[in-house]
Amino acid sequence: MHNRTPLTRDEVIRQSRSLPSFPSLITQILATLDDPDGNLNTLMRCINLDPLISARILSVANSAAVRGRRDSEICDIRTATSLIGMSRVRHITLISSLSTFIAGNSPLRVPTSFWQHSVAVGICCEELTQQTQTSVTPATALVAGLLHDIGQLWLLHFKAAEFQVCQQQAKLRTLGIEEIEHEHFGIDHGTLGSWLVEHWALPSSVIEAIRHHHNPQSDLKSPLVALVHVAEVLSNALALCAGAENHVTQLSRQACEQLGLIWNPESRLLFGHIEARASHSNAFFAIAQPGVM
Repeated sequence: MHNRTPLTRDEVIRQSRSLPSFPSLITQILATLDDPDGNLNTLMRCINLDPLISARILSVANSAAVRGRRDSEICDIRTATSLIGMSRVRHITLISSLSTFIAGNSPLRVPTSFWQHSVAVGICCEELTQQTQTSVTPATALVAGLLHDIGQLWLLHFKAAEFQVCQQQAKLRTLGIEEIEHEHFGIDHGTLGSWLVEHWALPSSVIEAIRHHHNPQSDLKSPLVALVHVAEVLSNALALCAGAENHVTQLSRQACEQLGLIWNPESRLLFGHIEARASHSNAFFAIAQPGVM
C-alpha cells in the first residue's frame, strides 16, 4: 500500500461536503416511483424550475411531433410528457441532473470517457430490466448504472495525481483497477462510491450495487448488484466508450444466472438497441456540459 493510512468513510464524507450538492430531484424521483401521481408532480415541479432540462424535453417532444406530422409546436412540459411518455421524460431528467452534477464536480476537466461510460452502463442497466424477471425498476437501474463509478469522481477531485497513476498502472499491469486502488488508497472506488451515495440517502439497493459491482458474488441476493455488474461488462464488450481497460472485464456466471440471462443469437437485437441508445444519449447530453472535455 502506498498510503500508510487508508482513506476512511469520515474523511471521504467530510471532503465531499465541498462538492456541489447532490441533486435532490434524483432522490425524490426514486422515493416516489411507487406513486405515479407523486412522481409526475415531482417531475413537473422540478423540470419547470430547470431551463436546461425543460429545453431537452421539449426538443425531444418536438422532434417526435415532426415525425408524427403534428402541426403545432409543443411549448409546455405536460403536453411533451403526454407525447413522449413519462418514462422518457424521467430518463431525460435523471441523466440531465447527473450530467450537470458530474460536470461541476472536478477542478480538472472530467474525461469524456467517464461520462460516456456512465451513460452506457446506465442504459445497459435500464435495458436489462426489460430482458429479465427482476423487480428492479428501470429508473432505479438507470441511476445505479449512472452512479456506479461515482467513487472515481471523488478520487479525480481529491486525489487526482495519485488516481491518474492508478489508471496508468491499470493499463500496464494484469491487476484490475480496484486492486490497484486498494494498494494506493486502502479501498476501491466501489466502496468509496457506496459511502457517498449512502450519505446522499439513496436506496440501499443502489448503495450495494455500487459497492459490489466489481465483485457481485459478494451480494448475490441483490438483483441490482447483478444488473450493474452485467451492464458494465456488456458496455465494455460492445465498446460503447473509451477507457474500458479500467473497468470490469470478467462476466460473473452467477450474476447471469441470478438474472436468468441466456446469451444467444437473438441477443444481437438487444445489443444493437443498447448501442443505438447509448450513442444517441451521449450525443444528446454532450450539449451544455462545460466541465466535460
